[in-house]
Amino acid sequence: MVAAARTLRSGRVFCCAGLAAIAPVSLPAAELALPDASTLAVQLSEPMASYEVPVNAWNGQTVPNLRAEGAVTRRVWQITSPDLSALHLFNMLRDQLSDQGWQISFECETETCGGFDFRYGTDVLPEPDMHVDLGNFLFLSGLRKAPEGTEHLSLLVSRSSQKAFVQLVTVSPKNSAEVEVTATSSKNPTVTQGTQDTLDAPIVSGALAERLDGVGRAVLNDLTFTTGSAQLGEGPFPALEDLASYLLDHPERRVVLVGHTDAEGSLSGNVSLSRQRAASVVNYLVREFGVPRSQLEAEGIGFLSPLASNLTDEGRTKNRRVEAILASTQ
Repeated sequence: MVAAARTLRSGRVFCCAGLAAIAPVSLPAAELALPDASTLAVQLSEPMASYEVPVNAWNGQTVPNLRAEGAVTRRVWQITSPDLSALHLFNMLRDQLSDQGWQISFECETETCGGFDFRYGTDVLPEPDMHVDLGNFLFLSGLRKAPEGTEHLSLLVSRSSQKAFVQLVTVSPKNSAEVEVTATSSKNPTVTQGTQDTLDAPIVSGALAERLDGVGRAVLNDLTFTTGSAQLGEGPFPALEDLASYLLDHPERRVVLVGHTDAEGSLSGNVSLSRQRAASVVNYLVREFGVPRSQLEAEGIGFLSPLASNLTDEGRTKNRRVEAILASTQ
């Protein structure tokens, strides 16, 4: 157990007193100690691949990155602990990496990273395995010299109301003997899948506010659109009524409507369509319920963040959606 207080570069302080027992977790090119309530939710191993390591915050157009090549391993842990803060966990893991000789070249938290734009400009494994609260996440990237070449690493930490989430991506030199990975093609990586949560379950009256406050996001799963069109159906849409009530009751809060599609068609076309559908939802909320436009923003990311497999009709249906994401930090 760690008893000393630590300070992030931003000046925020946490104290590790009361942390649950920790157990070592062996990783390619790194070894971390995680709380014993940790569960490996997903693992992707690619023996010959590349990873764009973020090296700076969103600059208004993109997330600056460094392309690293070698054996790429992506892992996500979920830690069931409502009292473990993201900052607490991040600093604990950062200290461990520093002690192992990793040079931390870049770190940021939420707004200093670039918020929504950084999150969706960065390689993040999809829900439900990796959850990122747009109002509370921390990130770092680093490197370490090895006899075979330079190792690269990134760490992303966030949480929901009940769980903390850790994503660790490591890139080891192509000829490194230290890295143990499953021999598989980069087109068909080894995957260990986690369990599905209920973020995409139907929204009943009052549940949307609970999800926004507790989890930070909610799928507006009663919306209908004309096939291939951004035109929102006639309704009624109870989820939008609940969202409008929430925003009118909390005029200081802001929500980003994020459109998603299935994987049919080109990425650029789907990004455009998903953004237009999110914009249709914004217009509906303003026109029908009088929600101030300043509380709303529309974005679209196409098929880059699926809830389910695009190989089945059921999965594609789940992936065609609009989500409300709470962007406020207070």
